Amino acid sequence: MSRDLILSRADLEFLLHDWLHVEELTNRKRFAEHSRETIDAVLELAADLATEQFAPHNKRNDAEEPRFEQVDGVGYARLHPEVGPALATAAEAGLLSATMDAEVGGLQLPHVVGIAVAAWFQAANPGTWAYAMLTVANANLLVAHGSPEQVRAFVPPMLEGRFHGTMCLSEPQAGSSLADITTRAEPRPDGTHRMFGSKMWISGGDHELGENIVHLVLAKIPGGGPGVRGISLFLVPKYLLDADGAVGERNDVTLVGLNHKMGYRGTVNTLLAFGDGTVTPGGEAGAVGYLVGSPGSGLAAMFHMMNEARIAVGAGAAALAYTGFLKSLDYARTRPQGRPAGAKDPSAPMVPIVRHADVRRMLLAQKAYAEGALALILYCGRLVDEERTAGDAAARERAHLLLETLTPIAKSWPSQWGLEANTLAIQVHGGYGYTREYDVEQHYRDNRLNPIHEGTHGIQAADLLGRKVVMNGGAGFTALRETVTATVARAEEAGGLAATCGAALRQATDRLVEVTALVHTCPHPEDRLANAAVYLEAAGHIVLAWIWLEQLLAVQERDDDFANGKRAAARYFFRFELPTVGPRLDLLAAGDRTVLDTAPDWL
Repeated sequence: MSRDLILSRADLEFLLHDWLHVEELTNRKRFAEHSRETIDAVLELAADLATEQFAPHNKRNDAEEPRFEQVDGVGYARLHPEVGPALATAAEAGLLSATMDAEVGGLQLPHVVGIAVAAWFQAANPGTWAYAMLTVANANLLVAHGSPEQVRAFVPPMLEGRFHGTMCLSEPQAGSSLADITTRAEPRPDGTHRMFGSKMWISGGDHELGENIVHLVLAKIPGGGPGVRGISLFLVPKYLLDADGAVGERNDVTLVGLNHKMGYRGTVNTLLAFGDGTVTPGGEAGAVGYLVGSPGSGLAAMFHMMNEARIAVGAGAAALAYTGFLKSLDYARTRPQGRPAGAKDPSAPMVPIVRHADVRRMLLAQKAYAEGALALILYCGRLVDEERTAGDAAARERAHLLLETLTPIAKSWPSQWGLEANTLAIQVHGGYGYTREYDVEQHYRDNRLNPIHEGTHGIQAADLLGRKVVMNGGAGFTALRETVTATVARAEEAGGLAATCGAALRQATDRLVEVTALVHTCPHPEDRLANAAVYLEAAGHIVLAWIWLEQLLAVQERDDDFANGKRAAARYFFRFELPTVGPRLDLLAAGDRTVLDTAPDWL
């Protein structure tokens, strides 16, 4: 497959260099070993590996999904044979550790560059790349919250691709309600804990891609307190390590079964049992677990991995939208069918379907969704770099507040509208789009999982409206409003299309601020949050309008197909999408109770 059908290198260069100016980051101590040349070289390497090692088995990995086998009563997951070698190439190239500290073997590239690197693999083969994404997020959590001994023992092997990582939160009876988990961790005199319970929906929960799997498990220590305050975090390896760090005997972690999802079929999804004695007959019951951080701080520590994963989910949704757009655009340019409207001569040659206005509408919508979503995610990556390396504390705090406020939108907006882009990609293909012979139906199925990965739209909506816009006295929301307003001011000075779009964005932003304050006058949480999903959609569209205005300003006076395409997509978003915000905000302002007043028995 051509790399031009996976992602657009021209767009990545525009977003990273012309808009976000990532080369400026190399003036900071953390990134001083890098330059534009090294950044571009890493992106080129990622594009090559994604094209040559990941994309070729994407459809095979989807069709020949993981299978469950039992050997001597013990369950094992068997994966497609091309998954392991592909992951090994990325690990050997240092791409798993691209943004990590040098002291643990990382390249210390800017986080925004790491997101761009990962986007190539997420577009080429999300089912295979998911193992790497989870492993890197696991390693980052351990670096932030683990003990020095835990970091030394487990992080370097993960970055080398020898160990893999998971996050184990959900349980069959609890789902997203983590306060109701029942997995318990019983302390032992040697400082370890013995784990008992089961975890559901665990991606990458069992396989033989490397020497070990490092599970990060939420559990409750007996007597640790009610609800989420009693949740602690534990490192539970599939295989225990010897005193010298070598992989030793099997821990009491059992694969019970596999879940078969509609998408991401190449990523094994599991039900795991901890401490059921299946793999350690005759020994002490319970899986050995090592406390990460302090007792009762498990959820706070896990949110380090979850927030990283939420942005990664948004990035994956954007990447899938993008590759679907590129493939439907290529199809539309090469598929002859029909004649221009008004053509009378049936013997006239057919034209490529891209010549038809409604096909261009669908392509333009995809472009607006996919390019806008990717830009948003890269902007969030730039905020991570500002949060960690900006020269003064005020700038770091501001970046932190902005990132916290944008994270629910960065996870949910690409997941919702990237999926819509994939719907349109199928439609552009006509009947062929609904067949397995073309890639776009798989992209749709893969992207359909992202609205539930790392928290549903409803969870993200409640987080945004219920927590993020009011945290620290509304400081994050204020920072976002000020950032948008500054862009609008620049647009008004630029004149032309930018000024017209800026005026519309200013009006929508002012209305969002007004309605946000109004909603929070409701005394009861149920009333405030009943229509939180509507709020998330309205705020998300306003944020994406701002992202498109930023891109419109960044193209400046360029006059080529690329720049004109950006202008067309921006114009589309402001003409077709931003106006839909008004009715949503009107519904919120009215305090509509349709949902609340509907009795469950009526449904």
